[in-house]
Amino acid sequence: MYLTTDKKKEIFAKHGKSDADTGSAEGQVALFTFRINHLSQHLKANRHDFNTERSLVALVGKRKALLDYLKKKDITRYRAIIAELGLRK
Repeated sequence: MYLTTDKKKEIFAKHGKSDADTGSAEGQVALFTFRINHLSQHLKANRHDFNTERSLVALVGKRKALLDYLKKKDITRYRAIIAELGLRK
């Protein structure tokens, strides 16, 4: 599997407050971004995998909702996570 518990802990440790902080918006956005990148690579090789395409669209929507929430609550944290992950907004 591409996303092991060690990889999740690494993502949350880097972008959250700690490796056990799975609820922070920054950690969740980072995890969604990792999954989105993986699914995008999968879709490049498997063009007709429509279930994966649907999952990708759902993940992008979830990430956008979290980013909108973060932008409304704390603009500095929003700008920091956008810069860290290299997202365009």
